[in-house]
Amino acid sequence: MSMSPSRIRNFSIIAHVDHGKSTLADRLLERTGTIPDRLMRDQVLDRMDLERERGITIKMQPVRMMYHSGGSERSEEQQYILNLIDTPGHIDFSYEVSRALHAVEGVLLLVDSTQGVQAQTLTTLAAAEAQGCVVIPIVSKIDSPAARVEEVRAELSQLVGVPKEGVLAVSGKTGEGVDELLEAIVRLIPPPGNGEPSAGAEPRGLIFDFSYSTHRGVAVYLRVFDGVFRKGQPLFFHAAGKEFIALETGIFTPEETPSDSLSAGEIGYIVTGIKEPGIVAVGDTIGAVRGSLGALPGYEKPRPVVWASVYPEDQNDLPVLRKSLERLRLSDSSLSFEEESLGVLGRGFRCGFLGLLHLEIVTERLKREFDLSLIVTIPTISYIVTKTNGARETVYTPAKFPEHGDIAVVEEPWAKVIIITPPDSLSALVQLLYEHEANTLGTETHADGRIEMVVEMPLRELMRGFFDTLKNISSGYASLSYEILPERSADVVRLDVLVAEEPIPAFARVVAARRVQEEAEKMVEKLHSILPKQLFNTKIQARARGRIIASRTLSAMRKDVTGYLYGGDVSRKMKLLQKQKRGKKKLLERGTGKVNIPEEVFMKMVQSSAE
Repeated sequence: MSMSPSRIRNFSIIAHVDHGKSTLADRLLERTGTIPDRLMRDQVLDRMDLERERGITIKMQPVRMMYHSGGSERSEEQQYILNLIDTPGHIDFSYEVSRALHAVEGVLLLVDSTQGVQAQTLTTLAAAEAQGCVVIPIVSKIDSPAARVEEVRAELSQLVGVPKEGVLAVSGKTGEGVDELLEAIVRLIPPPGNGEPSAGAEPRGLIFDFSYSTHRGVAVYLRVFDGVFRKGQPLFFHAAGKEFIALETGIFTPEETPSDSLSAGEIGYIVTGIKEPGIVAVGDTIGAVRGSLGALPGYEKPRPVVWASVYPEDQNDLPVLRKSLERLRLSDSSLSFEEESLGVLGRGFRCGFLGLLHLEIVTERLKREFDLSLIVTIPTISYIVTKTNGARETVYTPAKFPEHGDIAVVEEPWAKVIIITPPDSLSALVQLLYEHEANTLGTETHADGRIEMVVEMPLRELMRGFFDTLKNISSGYASLSYEILPERSADVVRLDVLVAEEPIPAFARVVAARRVQEEAEKMVEKLHSILPKQLFNTKIQARARGRIIASRTLSAMRKDVTGYLYGGDVSRKMKLLQKQKRGKKKLLERGTGKVNIPEEVFMKMVQSSAE
């Protein structure tokens, strides 16, 4: 149905992970009658099995709700369209949150009454304020026995800068306070375009997400800013420079439901029929072919933060892996990949991800949805290397990191990190920050005693198990959020592992210079413990800066060549042992004494996390 922009409200829910966004969205859908009771279920906007299993939102899902303000009365003047975009809360998907904020006028800032303000709360609030969104602060989970409603309400009041009475209290589980929240959405969030119809008849909209199906191709999710989109219109992607015909327009109920048109202020979808990756991009503008309106601001290309190589266990599955990655990229523009080859592992793909959780989600989807068995290497970051001859290159894999003598300067990305921790964990946290090369910029004590620290550290160190260790030392109570900073000079070296004096590219790593000895000994010890014995003594060495800095010798597998002897002079036994010794020496002299590293050894070494 078409409705005046003055009765449309576009909003999003933002919060720290696991603060109740999806549960609150369920109650909003239930109270507005958007989904019948017989079809209602928990996390109704989370479509993927992984989202349900983990209890987190990975991919945002828009939904359109019809709401009648003022209780039981049903006059048209009191009827509103509420467009909700549920967003992820994990650090890796902060880019998804920023897309949603481009498409809405207001946000519901949710804070768990049992935990209080967390690091991601501060990050998402800053992003919402930067977009000029109206913020409605809400204390959630007020039904919990551990709830500290008034305390957290005061904390949130101070953070957002509103009176304490302006902070709402709701329970997504029981529905308490949801009716008051719906009225607040209508009252406080401004209508799109200040409620005035779009002056221009030319259509223009911003893409904030998209999906893919085999039959219809890519369906873009967009917020309409100008004009009207209709089925059959010739349209144009501004960033991609490609034309297409709108095969279908529609809204989310939350299923994709066809409609005759999408007008200014509305949120909906357009089926494009495009079935090739790399054309549709989040943040791009859709407009009329040869139109006069330019692109909307806010277009950003997703920047991979973590890189990892993905190889099929069976090389016959390489074409399937390629098609699977292309299919995932049709619905996930932040995934990037290119083919590479790495020794015994064969051919695979070097993939770029938004973070460690994004890596885990993509690889899990490849295994589940495409039935693939994979080998995933240790995640790394990219480095900008300036060589002694003046050439600059970006290195994504340790195996291609230049030799020590060829490097003039190495630069690596840094991260600004916000940490909120209980005071009991402060001393352990200070030690952890020192071990991970962090610089403290400032500290602040919250009203409940928790300490907020702002630090800068190399992204390499943040990815080296920092978050897991932080959770361990704080018994799970600390929270973390980060943003990527420009590159800075790095003191790192390439660490190679040699087996029988042969370097193994798959085992190469880039590590901090101050930890190179420790890492070298650790890797040599690990390989020494899992590599099967050979017919000859096998040297396992670690090399950095052109010299061997750690070494172990794996003793030879010794066949009992004297087992059949039953007596006689000892010289007979010595003769056989000397013959065996000469044979092993001859193997090495001829160059035939190569070590065949079993696949399971590669998997254990390559998949081991950087602790």
